[in-house]
Amino acid sequence: MAYEIPKKVLSLICGAVSLAAMQYHFVKMSADNTVVICSGTTDVPVGVLQNDPGIGEAAEVLVFGVSKLMVGAAGDLTYGLAVGVDADGHAVSSLVTDTTCYNVGRVLEGAGSGALCVASINCLNPVRNA
Repeated sequence: MAYEIPKKVLSLICGAVSLAAMQYHFVKMSADNTVVICSGTTDVPVGVLQNDPGIGEAAEVLVFGVSKLMVGAAGDLTYGLAVGVDADGHAVSSLVTDTTCYNVGRVLEGAGSGALCVASINCLNPVRNA
C-alpha cells in the first residue's frame, strides 16, 4: 500500500509543457526557472511532483521527505534500493557503479513497473554515485 509522510515542499511554476499527467514523477528546473519533467538519466532532479499543474500553474515539488513515486519500465523496485531517475521522470534503481546518475532516495515500499512505490527523497543535495 502506497503512503506518504509530511515533507518539505516547494511551490514552483510549471514550464511550457503541462504536467497534468505527471504526478509523482521527478522534475527538474529549466533554463527559464520553471519546472519540467526530468528527461535524462543524468538530469539533476529538484524533487518529486506532488500535484498535477498545467502550464504556468503552481507545481508542488517535494524536495525532502517520503513520497509516492511512479516506477519506470526498467523493472521492479524493492525495499532498500537506491533511487534514481529515468528519461521519462520515473523512479528507477540507481546503480551505485554508474557515476553519471544521481542517487536521490531509497525505496521504503517496493512496486513493479508502472505502479507507485514509496521512497524517502532527498533532492536538497543530490549526489552522484561513486
